Amino acid sequence: MQTKKQSLIESLVNVTVGFFITMISLHIIFPILGIENDSGKNVILTIYLTFLSILRNYFLRRYFNQK
Repeated sequence: MQTKKQSLIESLVNVTVGFFITMISLHIIFPILGIENDSGKNVILTIYLTFLSILRNYFLRRYFNQK
């Protein structure tokens, strides 16, 4: 069983990797979809999604550790 701190660390590492994957993916997919590729907006969107991902990963991990 993981401690709360271990769950948080795992979530942060997982989401950090996802952050960089998302940044690269946005630069690839937006032009394909005809969406204007604005780096500033990409960063804001990625930070927002990263924050949600950290919360989701942490709470799901804690939930399943209690089961």
